Amino acid sequence: MEDEQSFSDICGGRLALQRRYYSPSCREFCLSCPRISFRSLTAVTCTVWLAAYGLFTLCENSMILSAAIFITLLGLLGYLHFVKIDQETLLIIDSLGIQMTSSYASGKESTTFIEMGKVKDVVINEAIYMQKVIYYLCILLKDPVDPQGISQVVPLFQFTGWAVGLQRDSSQRGAVRPELLPLRPHPCRLDPLVVGERLQMQQP
Repeated sequence: MEDEQSFSDICGGRLALQRRYYSPSCREFCLSCPRISFRSLTAVTCTVWLAAYGLFTLCENSMILSAAIFITLLGLLGYLHFVKIDQETLLIIDSLGIQMTSSYASGKESTTFIEMGKVKDVVINEAIYMQKVIYYLCILLKDPVDPQGISQVVPLFQFTGWAVGLQRDSSQRGAVRPELLPLRPHPCRLDPLVVGERLQMQQP
């Protein structure tokens, strides 16, 4: 079973959420953001080359133009290979673990696997972002020394949809706007297999 819905992130960008249900104990969630636009790429390239041409006119040194081309190509490759993430995937398998995969624009993939035995809980955390209070999903990992303690907090969808909860505008008292998750405006606990039930739009 598979379905897809469109949402917007905290910056107004479009996000696509795909949910795949392989079995009652195995679910996959894919959050995709728009690919790099040709207009933005052209604008940045033209800006760099115009600045380089202006310096060339003043200095009359052809090395400036060659350096501008080299920097543009190198910067684009670095951005596509290390920065721009097109899709993040969360695969949850009961009694086995949680696998998080980030797919870069260049085709590179980065995968992190967390054993279910190390997962203490999946909670909704809150943070301050640009005069807003936002809520996002994160995984709490058990402390190997203290079973009741927490060793690490791992955010989910931190690149494509870093804030996947509600956001509250501090300039408008009491105004809450749902983004991706229909979560109440306070931290609460979730079972790892119930994450999918929260990934749908509804009024809080």
